Amino acid sequence: MAARIVYTDLDGTMVGPRGSFWHASDGSPTAEPAAALLELHTAGVALVIVSGRTADQVTEAGRIFAADGAIAELGSLVTWKGGRSRHQLTGALPAEYAGRTPMDVMAELGVVDALCAAHPGRLEWHAPWHTTHEGDALLRGYVDPVVVDAWLAERGLGWLTLKDNGAIPATAKLDLAPEGQLARVYHLMPRGISKGEAIAWDLERRGVDPADAVAIGDSASDLEMAPAVGRLWITANGAEVDGMAGLLAAVPNVSVTDEAMGVGWAQAVRASL
Repeated sequence: MAARIVYTDLDGTMVGPRGSFWHASDGSPTAEPAAALLELHTAGVALVIVSGRTADQVTEAGRIFAADGAIAELGSLVTWKGGRSRHQLTGALPAEYAGRTPMDVMAELGVVDALCAAHPGRLEWHAPWHTTHEGDALLRGYVDPVVVDAWLAERGLGWLTLKDNGAIPATAKLDLAPEGQLARVYHLMPRGISKGEAIAWDLERRGVDPADAVAIGDSASDLEMAPAVGRLWITANGAEVDGMAGLLAAVPNVSVTDEAMGVGWAQAVRASL
């Protein structure tokens, strides 16, 4: 399909190891992503960065890649005009907390400290990147999100959910996961917030038909973009994660790239032009 706009995840999707735009998943140099990005801009297709990173981080990345907007904190915040215009999504945040950020509310309730204490040695703040998040609590470790959600519900915090945003490279040398497993990034946030909901809001703002939009990602959280767009691409590295095959089978408009992050991203972009 020919797209009018491409929404793309950043880490593990558009950029490769250590956030490099110039290296393939095996660390070898490649110009494929840059060439595909130039083709996208030459075709006049808008690019929007969609990430778990903070608004400032995705806005800066947007400047580098000439993006037309950004969605930060796993869908919590939509930005445009170089970050000068912003819209916060708060999902199922209880009405009694209206006007406050989800992170302020979670801090007041002590949710993160209690959750980490319930999973000693398996969950902690994703420091130092967690400090400026407003819509979610950024964590790292190795836990079962289903178990965590049940734990939250038992404590009257069912309006919150824990989302898995992919593995952390082994080079980080984190002792938070069982032997043979990689630690993962998690976002503790109100239900009803997702990359897909943020894309739907942004498309309506732009007056663009969802059928004319494409999304590219690599993790389970990126599958939430599928209902908001005409086609979702998952890079090969994401499709190879344990349990992902079953999730992909339930998404009718998803395709998997032949290659992993970077080069696979280039394939998805070219297929969308």
